[in-house]
Amino acid sequence: MNFEELFSLYPCYLTETAVQDGIKTIIANHFEENNIQSVWEQCLHQIDLTTLNGDDTIEKVATLTNKVNEFNTHYPQLPNVAAICVYPSLVETVKKTLNQPIGIASVAAGFPSSQTFAEIKVAECAMAVAAGATEVDIVISIGKFLEGNYQEVYDEIAEIKSAIHGSHLKVILETGALKSVENIYRASILAMAAGADFIKTSTGKIATNATPEATYVMCHAIKDWKEKTGQKVCYKPAGGVSTTEEAVVHYTLVKAILGNDWLNNESFRFGASRLANNLLTSILGQETKYF
Repeated sequence: MNFEELFSLYPCYLTETAVQDGIKTIIANHFEENNIQSVWEQCLHQIDLTTLNGDDTIEKVATLTNKVNEFNTHYPQLPNVAAICVYPSLVETVKKTLNQPIGIASVAAGFPSSQTFAEIKVAECAMAVAAGATEVDIVISIGKFLEGNYQEVYDEIAEIKSAIHGSHLKVILETGALKSVENIYRASILAMAAGADFIKTSTGKIATNATPEATYVMCHAIKDWKEKTGQKVCYKPAGGVSTTEEAVVHYTLVKAILGNDWLNNESFRFGASRLANNLLTSILGQETKYF
């Protein structure tokens, strides 16, 4: 891959000021029209319900999965979540317990740091899929990207994509570590060129996670990619999106930049653990801690 040619084809035309001004304009003009119950319900339907803790157990993950199984018994008027997201060793538990038609997502490839051997990354992703994962969330090699070693970053993503045999690949950029608008835009383009089905903001494991700024930049990269290639790449903000208001901000930006074709749970997800209960609280009008 000729990265000089790739980045010249997709130059980063955004500046920090342009991003801030763009966000302010979109939110001022469109937030209130989206801060309504039907959008809250749609956001609920777009959640990858996530547990990624060191103390996760088979029992804990089975309990969470059963909550998803029983959700529509308790709330028949509401849509269920989009997927359950766990560590690779717990995918089998979700697979055995789940009886709803939703995705099984696994983080893998040395998550969350991506600081392991490429062969181990590929093997872990393949093993997650063999255990039952229909979606795999990986992190780019951030250090290599920041060094300008784009080929190695690209090759890892492409090799993992090949190894997971059609399961959806979500590529996490860890935007809080990339720092600049240009780096976020370039990493988005690189990930899409390497075969990402989704590009995703963050792991939720560092101080800065999904921000409106990251969503604005990444959605413009997705839009530019679609206009030039015809390929639709999906989007997932994750980490730090916990309140209804935060979810609606990201929803509003995605809608304004990418349009209605992305406003479904096949094209737009939230990676979250606390968001589901907060959305339920907004929807039902009373504090709800179902999950």
